[in-house]
Amino acid sequence: MMLAVFTALVGLSSAPVRLDPLTALAAVLAIAAGAGAAGVLNMWYDADIDALMTRTAMRPIPRGKVSRFEALVLGLFLGGFAVVVLALATNLTAAALLASTILFYVVVYTAWLKRTARQNIVIGGAAGALPPVIGWAAATGDVGLEPLALFLIIFLWTPPHFWALALNRIDDYARAGVPMLPVVAGKAATTRQILIYSGLLVLASELPWMFGFAGAIYGVIVAICGALFLLLARQLNRSIEADRRAAHRLFAFSIFYLFVLFAALLIDHGSGSFSPMRSSHGGRGVSVHAELKSGAVRSACRTVNSSEV
Repeated sequence: MMLAVFTALVGLSSAPVRLDPLTALAAVLAIAAGAGAAGVLNMWYDADIDALMTRTAMRPIPRGKVSRFEALVLGLFLGGFAVVVLALATNLTAAALLASTILFYVVVYTAWLKRTARQNIVIGGAAGALPPVIGWAAATGDVGLEPLALFLIIFLWTPPHFWALALNRIDDYARAGVPMLPVVAGKAATTRQILIYSGLLVLASELPWMFGFAGAIYGVIVAICGALFLLLARQLNRSIEADRRAAHRLFAFSIFYLFVLFAALLIDHGSGSFSPMRSSHGGRGVSVHAELKSGAVRSACRTVNSSEV
């Protein structure tokens, strides 16, 4: 949840249009409330299986601290409040994206995919990948290439991140009847998928630098962290019966990885280490990368050596 809000803040801060501090604060709080609403509605719907799993049995509804009806009311109120505040503070595009994200997470992932599809977390990961797009839209009123690249990074990050956790929770998911990949396909197939998605993630993480909207700081950090991510994914894939420690190391590092990448983007934008082109669009400034940095493109063509959400 904290990562979702942080990536939204990075999307907001990376946009070529600067909001005044009060508006920016309102936007971040609205996005945080929207994320909270999605979480509450998820726990409202999943209260039955949450009670069966060790990882979730201590959540408020299974413990009897909050009733399902109270959770439903709170989730709907939070979601409506978040969307209205974001619309009033920024624009309708950002508000519509936030509303769509909440609905996608609750209806498509929680109510449909989670209990029926082995690729549930892959498709459902789209909801968790949208916060930087919402942040960017809050500032610009539009969606461009930059936030879509950030969306792709988080989208590809979600499967190795979550499957590494699920490898150590197979019994939980099996008991609850949730068809997570390790339950239905086994550990070997899961670690292989983790390795493939990790490779795709590392490649996608280079896009901000390759396209010229991230600078040298980001380029160096993503190269180092990407190599470490692949190393841990390979160790997990080669471990006997998907060793619990190897899975936990990858899970923990995946959180660090995403935070560091987005922090590097924030630092790059704050330090002015690159200069995206700007043009006016509907009265608002929008970043336009019609010209890629030729040096970055030549260097990028010499990189690319990895593997796959």
